[in-house]
Amino acid sequence: MDLVVDWGRVHALLGENGAGKSTLMNVVYGMVTSDAGEIEFDGRPVHIAGPQDAIKLGIGMVHQHFMLIPRLSVVENIMLGHEIVRGAGVIDMDKAAGIIGNLSARYGLQVDPRARVGDLTVGLQQRVEIVKALYRGARVLILDEPTAALTPQETEGLFDVVRGLVREGAAVIFITHKLGEVMAVADRITVMRRGKVVGTAIPKDTTPGELAQMMVGRPVLLRVARGPAHPTKTALEVDKLVVQDDRRHTVVDGISLTVRSGEIVGIAGVEGNGQNEMVEAIIGLRPARAGRVLLSGRDITRRPTRWRLRSGLSEVPADRHRMGLILEFPIYDNLVLSDYDERPYANGLVRRLGVLREHARKLMKAFDIRAQAPEQPVGSLSGGNQQKVILARELGTRPQVLIASQPTRGLDVGSIEFVHSRLVTQRDEGLAVLLVSSELDEVLSLADRVAVIYRGKIVAELEGEAIDRERIGLLMAGAA
Repeated sequence: MDLVVDWGRVHALLGENGAGKSTLMNVVYGMVTSDAGEIEFDGRPVHIAGPQDAIKLGIGMVHQHFMLIPRLSVVENIMLGHEIVRGAGVIDMDKAAGIIGNLSARYGLQVDPRARVGDLTVGLQQRVEIVKALYRGARVLILDEPTAALTPQETEGLFDVVRGLVREGAAVIFITHKLGEVMAVADRITVMRRGKVVGTAIPKDTTPGELAQMMVGRPVLLRVARGPAHPTKTALEVDKLVVQDDRRHTVVDGISLTVRSGEIVGIAGVEGNGQNEMVEAIIGLRPARAGRVLLSGRDITRRPTRWRLRSGLSEVPADRHRMGLILEFPIYDNLVLSDYDERPYANGLVRRLGVLREHARKLMKAFDIRAQAPEQPVGSLSGGNQQKVILARELGTRPQVLIASQPTRGLDVGSIEFVHSRLVTQRDEGLAVLLVSSELDEVLSLADRVAVIYRGKIVAELEGEAIDRERIGLLMAGAA
């Protein structure tokens, strides 16, 4: 495949997860070795055997998961491996801090060089990574899924920084699968599908719908058709819930909320504000230190997880590989993980494989799970099809309440469309849905009510006309 990036431009690399975007850029940065082809930099062929070669050329990369040491200061992280030394081998921290301060001011990257990285927000940590690349002389900056954990305001701030970089003549490669971001920040767009370039475009000459069709290979409904909710009785109630993390720090601090049958309640918040621990306490995987969880009026706070799952509670977990699937098992086993020893799937100690396979075929057809046969290992499926297996299993039990944690994380636009439409269909059939997502667009497009979580507390609950993107973004950042 071919890719040409110009100086002074933002070049967006757009595609589904697994399309090869990050792999291609890891080749450019020297983290992956190519099997064929060549790279030209500034008009001449170059050989990049590792990241140090890339850095010497002036190529920097900010990875989706930051490569920072939380215990060290900003200046220590940035100069690590590129220290400024004065007489007698003493590291000159003041000179490095001055250079970092100048870089920060020049590009609008306000960062305190003396601050401890572990105390910074995700948005500020990302700025540290960008300053680190610039400190090492980057003229081409690769940003891999840079907005994954940012608030809307932090995302806008990042766009301002990117525009400042290209005004100075740098080139920015922006890897993403988010169509709105591409339209907002890119000068040129390259779309990848299954390891190949399938098209290029300029934002003013295309639409999100056209880009989505290039990504997936078919027309895609970008916004789910959703009528008004008609909620009835309370299905799930969380009352003054207090939960601690593994270090015994309180991370859920007196949360109260209700979810009624026939509605979707969205939890909006930057990751790490207690939403994962809250879900674990509701489902029974983490003990509640105080407060109650009620399912259709019954107190289930002390009940084991399996009892809760068999009493009408269901969950799409945030980490499908670690908590949602057994990758080595066939599809038919993964579709009955909670009920494998119950009738009709088992008769005492004897499992009924014919019934399991037939059950799997029905769900594979109903949920459009694309696989060769029910016997296929679930680990061999694409991310979208793995998520459909989880959704089919959890909705196949006809639950009263579904907790959907990050239900479209890592999915392409086609799979996102399917998951969203299923959640809305189930809501309309009377299911109570608690949606936990770090993607604000997902919460805004699906939720009938939005609760904003910040540092373990619900700081606001919004409904109807009060659901405002700007206001929610500020609340997510702590502006109560």
